[in-house]
Amino acid sequence: MIINEQEYQVRGLTYTIRSAREADAKELSALRLQIDGETENLDREQGEGFIDASGFERLIRADTESRKNIFLVAVVQGRIVAFSRCEGNHLKRFAHKVEFGVGVLKEFWGYGIGKHLLQESISWADSTGIKKMSLHVLETNEKAIRLYHSLGFEVEGVLKNDKVLSDGQFYHTVIMGRFPE
Repeated sequence: MIINEQEYQVRGLTYTIRSAREADAKELSALRLQIDGETENLDREQGEGFIDASGFERLIRADTESRKNIFLVAVVQGRIVAFSRCEGNHLKRFAHKVEFGVGVLKEFWGYGIGKHLLQESISWADSTGIKKMSLHVLETNEKAIRLYHSLGFEVEGVLKNDKVLSDGQFYHTVIMGRFPE
């Protein structure tokens, strides 16, 4: 699905949120690899689950054609600095919901980019009749958990000892969902 571009100005930074395009594929491949190396809040370590440019082209094409998926990017001065995806399920018993995921370059944390990507995704989900958005978040990512709560997400459960991080310790994953009224 494709959305209309939206421009934001936060603390002196101007960025645009728009639908991903096939021409973004090479840049998205490198961006995802970099983001995975900048934080342990995501599921992958740097290099794991690598998606090359042709893989991103296929993903973007499929998401653009699907009413159940949306792939967004945030662009600063022509450079993609963040992305998000909502992925639906075509099985009838799960067709009412999507899963949200997001990644933002560390140098652009604190500008509301993740929040605006999520707000655009929520707006899309509400306008297309999606009945549930869900996401997974690391228990230590308190800032993200507060953001998700503020946008109507609630804790649905906790996956105990779900991830092992670089310190060798186990951490819980919080499952959150949003149900439009």
